[in-house]
Amino acid sequence: MALIVQKYGGSSVGSLDRIRNVASRIKKLRDEGNQVVAVVSAMGGVTDKLIAMAQELNENPPERELDVLLSSGEQQSIALLATALQSMGVDAVSATGRQAGIVTSGSHTRGRIENINPSMLQGYLDEGKVIIVAGFQGVTQQGLIHTLGRGGSDLTAIAVAAALKADLCQILTDVDGVYTCDPRVVKNARKLPEISYDEMLEMASSGSKVMQSRSVEFAKKYGVVFEVCSSLNNNPGTIVTEEHPAMEAVVIRGVSIERSQARVTITDIPDRPGNSAKILGALADAEINVDMIVSNIASDGMARHSFTMHTNDLGRAQAALKPVLGELSADAQIETEAGLAKLSTVGIGMRSHSGVAAKMFKALGDANINIGMISTSEIKISVTVDETEIEDAARVVHEAFDLDKKPEA
Repeated sequence: MALIVQKYGGSSVGSLDRIRNVASRIKKLRDEGNQVVAVVSAMGGVTDKLIAMAQELNENPPERELDVLLSSGEQQSIALLATALQSMGVDAVSATGRQAGIVTSGSHTRGRIENINPSMLQGYLDEGKVIIVAGFQGVTQQGLIHTLGRGGSDLTAIAVAAALKADLCQILTDVDGVYTCDPRVVKNARKLPEISYDEMLEMASSGSKVMQSRSVEFAKKYGVVFEVCSSLNNNPGTIVTEEHPAMEAVVIRGVSIERSQARVTITDIPDRPGNSAKILGALADAEINVDMIVSNIASDGMARHSFTMHTNDLGRAQAALKPVLGELSADAQIETEAGLAKLSTVGIGMRSHSGVAAKMFKALGDANINIGMISTSEIKISVTVDETEIEDAARVVHEAFDLDKKPEA
């Protein structure tokens, strides 16, 4: 008997027919003798509708009340799925984030999982029940409801699998694995049979929409091997696991894109210690996530700091930085640019192969695609391009590295 934790996204439970389909899949696993815990998102579109309703009443809804409101979407899903399973003769029970023992901290709408007390879940399993857990939510030590932000149901599934020491964790979505690039952008993108935590983490943080980066971080920290696969078919998915030596033979694992990026540059800053900390500290206090960072010193000794973020954060970033300008210099100014996108190539094989950046930049240059900022890690190279050119950029880089071809064994 294996203990299997599965996560079903909003599209997988987007209608009553799809809920019945998920229930049938769970019943099949149960009939094969497995213990099953399913983590479920809100039905597709429900969360957006709830947000729209709140904003119709209040342009800036209080985040505490948003958490209370949005958590109801998952509770609807778990009750319906448990009901469908019971109609099929499966002893199933639903559990909210609180009932599942998920303890959170941090800000409302952006909660972080601190720990899980799995005693109630384990008790249900010992009684032979299938458990349907509400994703995307938990409660603070004070009993306040927290939602976990984008990708929160993935994080819930990984955390529950770690707490219960599950034999298998599956992230079931409307795609059947992790591809070398988004198949909607690159038609001949190839599904990957496996990928390392670090590669998956870089692709997630670079715009891949399959999973959010903090879910992968959690899985790596607790050694949770998981499979990304489809809820709509039984095709093998992509296994995300610890890296092994054979993985380095593949130089580039994939190409990812992230749209809706903006650049902020602060100019005419004296080159002295502490200024970078003031800038980034103000953004951190405003809870703005900064991505690419480039700093340089001109011949006159004045510095420029540039960084990218999601376009939605641009207004808040400007507001957070304006009070800091006077502390930096009387001449310090903020420049902004929207309409950008980020293109990233990812692969642990970069550690042992040279010339990756040159090949990438040549492919973009030959396609007459101009690049802006450049950022690198030991397994990733990212550049900004005009958002109107991001799909062409992805295609030429994907072709340059022959990612449509299966690597030789």
